[in-house]
Amino acid sequence: MKIKFYPAFLILIFFIIFLIFYKGLQNPNTYTPSVEIKKNIPEFKVKKFKNEKILNSKDIFLDNKFYLFNIWASWCVPCREEHKYLMKFKKDKNIEIIGLNYKDSDENANEFLNELKNPYDIILSDLDGTIAIEWGAYGVPETFLIHDKKIIKKIIGPINEYSFIEIEEIIK
Repeated sequence: MKIKFYPAFLILIFFIIFLIFYKGLQNPNTYTPSVEIKKNIPEFKVKKFKNEKILNSKDIFLDNKFYLFNIWASWCVPCREEHKYLMKFKKDKNIEIIGLNYKDSDENANEFLNELKNPYDIILSDLDGTIAIEWGAYGVPETFLIHDKKIIKKIIGPINEYSFIEIEEIIK
């Protein structure tokens, strides 16, 4: 009787393990960060790029104006991909582009901008990454569309054709 019980017990255990794995594979565990719309922008003080001047966020973002707040770095490959869209936005007078150089040296960032041209109206330096964290950034690039000191859209990853058109429709 013991001999018959052991194989049946093993089959039951394997069946239970199979069900657990099967159920687990049915649920996608892809993490998608939530994006709060109409959230107030964080207040911060930051060093201006290639300058020792300290700026306050209250003085950078004004009411009744659209801003693109773009977190970028010279070592970021997707930042190169989105750069052409930032250059297109630079031609639009309805929006101001603020760049936050993330964990990068001034020399490398300057070389990046000399090579691809500078789309930013103001560039800020975030050497230790704390300002990007305050904004809720998960990496680079990330872009925030701001109006009336509120975040109205967040783009995780590089700006592409779709997000470019979407932003253009919002600011018109």
